[in-house]
Amino acid sequence: MVSNRRAVNAYQNTQVSSAVDYADGIQLIQMLFDGLIDALSCAEGEIERKNIPEKTKSINRATGIIFGLQDSLDFERGTDLARNLSELYEYMGRRMAFANAHNDINAIREVRGLANEIRGAWKLLPSLLKQGPVAKAS
Repeated sequence: MVSNRRAVNAYQNTQVSSAVDYADGIQLIQMLFDGLIDALSCAEGEIERKNIPEKTKSINRATGIIFGLQDSLDFERGTDLARNLSELYEYMGRRMAFANAHNDINAIREVRGLANEIRGAWKLLPSLLKQGPVAKAS
């Protein structure tokens, strides 16, 4: 529950939506990824328009979401997965810092690609959970 609270705080701090109070854990993570993708798209557009102040706001928003996702990881229950995601989020954060410093659209696109892959996995999760555990073949 603590990890959900941290994710809620990150989401509220980035002002993505007021629907957070009604979201379950999976929906919340999906909403965070939606907000992240949106912020990355905005940052890319602002770089193309050479609007540096707005680019910085969008990158800061995206970075805040990334580190909010990292802070919400449950290392007790998810050990290897949580560690791998934490390292990936750390890498994404470094790429965002590079994109901000160098107005690098390719770095933003790279992070957006990674975020889309992870978001896709989270979108599949509810249907996988409904199926229940997979029986082992004898």
